[in-house]
Amino acid sequence: MSHSSGTTIQDPFKPWKHLFSSSIKLTFLTQNLMRALLAICIVAALYLFFFGSISNWRINCPECDKTLFHSTLHQLPSTNEEKTNISHILFGIGGSAETWNLRRRYCEVWWRPNITRGFVWLDEEPGKGSGEPWPETSPPYKVSADTARFKYTSQGSRSAVRIARIVKESFELGLENVRWFVMGDDDTVFFTENLVNVLNKYDYREMYYIGGNSESVEQDLFHTYSMGYGGGGFAVSYPLAAELVRILDGCIDRYAELYGSDLKIGSCINEIGVPVTKELGFHQMDIRGSPYGLLSAHPLAPLISLHHLDYLEPLFQGVDRVNSVKKLIKAYKFDPSRTLQHSFCYDLTRNWSVSVSWGYTVQLYPFFVTAKDLSTTLQTFLTWGSWSHEPFTFNTRVMSLKPCERPIIFNFDRVQRFGNGKTLTLYRKHNSEQRKQCDRENYKAAYKVMSFNVFADVLDPGIWNKVQRPSSVPI
Repeated sequence: MSHSSGTTIQDPFKPWKHLFSSSIKLTFLTQNLMRALLAICIVAALYLFFFGSISNWRINCPECDKTLFHSTLHQLPSTNEEKTNISHILFGIGGSAETWNLRRRYCEVWWRPNITRGFVWLDEEPGKGSGEPWPETSPPYKVSADTARFKYTSQGSRSAVRIARIVKESFELGLENVRWFVMGDDDTVFFTENLVNVLNKYDYREMYYIGGNSESVEQDLFHTYSMGYGGGGFAVSYPLAAELVRILDGCIDRYAELYGSDLKIGSCINEIGVPVTKELGFHQMDIRGSPYGLLSAHPLAPLISLHHLDYLEPLFQGVDRVNSVKKLIKAYKFDPSRTLQHSFCYDLTRNWSVSVSWGYTVQLYPFFVTAKDLSTTLQTFLTWGSWSHEPFTFNTRVMSLKPCERPIIFNFDRVQRFGNGKTLTLYRKHNSEQRKQCDRENYKAAYKVMSFNVFADVLDPGIWNKVQRPSSVPI
């Protein structure tokens, strides 16, 4: 097969010859080239102008430079370090100089000098004019920075701005070996061993925001479900705190209309893109009345905190509020993980149902009650804001006023060690149970029971780290 060389062989430089073959095409090319160069110069000039503006803004923003520089001074612990313990937690407690002498009684119940780390952040120097020294049994204090420059347009108290900045001021102290920043109020009671065990479930090198919601739906709807409520306390991991402090001051102004410090913090963390991880042991206690029903059917989770105790009836009948907390802590010290853990059993020979909240109460029903009902909270309280009967974020059942439908209640009395790794707790019937008794035969027999002895193994805190948690705690 023959081919004509004129039609099959192409000169590779032929297109370029045509490109430069005439003065008209050359002029056209030059014009396009000049336009492209001009566009490149304009873009470069705009970039240099923008970069220069940002640089000037950084120079005129000492707060930003300080934060960024500060964050480089902190080095996260290596992966070979020990498990998180109480020394790795820095508490930030929101308080005021005016009310501290009243509120300190709750904080001092759980605070352990020289063991727990943190500060009470006050609005001014305490003891002005009185000359009284700061109590040795209280956490050390610091005075918050002035917040007059920040916007606040809500109908609440401007103290929300100051308290929202506690996490930032705590971070900027630059204390060593801090893995978690835990925020709470001056009337928050923390159960620190359980707090440590819960935080050990999470990698402190990652960004975590851990807390709980309000018990009253009306509060969650008015504020949000997507934050850790401050009274119940919440935990912020070090890496998240480092990112939060960079944006917090500007973020507080952006959310000037928000009511509380915890809502401001939650909204700012939401901008970072970190959701709240909910743990059921944080208790905001947004309820009115008696907390008995809530604590006698505690969710299957370690008890981490209690709040609003001055707004509730005492935890135990016949004992004041503070001593009620101390009484609960007496049991807690013997077995932190088991405290308030709910279990139940049946006496089939008598047809009795028995419900136990360890370290708190025993309920005796002289009739059969389903496991579902025994696990459902008795409603001994109302909602926080409207004092209504509902709704709550958990199911409730009616605490009947009829003597023949009510449980016979036994309150925690004392605890002791029993053998190796076991405890014995004693629960006694309160005097109020002697009134308005049911005259049915099944109740008459049950009324003769004056106390319960509960034997239990000390609960291994590692149980909370398991993916499959037990459906009940054996007793």
